[in-house]
Amino acid sequence: MPVIELKRVQNDFGFEATDENGHVVKMDSSPESGGQNYGARPMQLLLTALGGCSAIDVLMILKKQRQQVRDYTMTIKGDREAGKEPSLWKNIVIEFHFYGEVDAEKAQKAVDLSLEKYCSVSATLVAAGATITTETFVHP
Repeated sequence: MPVIELKRVQNDFGFEATDENGHVVKMDSSPESGGQNYGARPMQLLLTALGGCSAIDVLMILKKQRQQVRDYTMTIKGDREAGKEPSLWKNIVIEFHFYGEVDAEKAQKAVDLSLEKYCSVSATLVAAGATITTETFVHP
């Protein structure tokens, strides 16, 4: 079972979360809420986790298909529910950018498989009511 230890390390809301392997993530609240920009906001980390989860899936799938991905980037944008507490992610748009000798249809299929079948973070966000849309770009 994964274990996360959370410690307050700076001012009121500056935290460090450390996993059982020693990996550290810095978190903080927004300055409007009393934070000091010490680290990422917890809700931003959900989008970060979505990106990491999907990226691993997509690149594994394309590697198995012998696609030559020279470089890879993603941009993840999200809108949260307005005027609600808690304010959940409502709409998330992910841009997938592939560089190299990559078949566009295989890239799109890998993206779809990740988000619809393999990525647990995606499934969690969708179960909470988020809509995730994608744009896939293949660059030489």
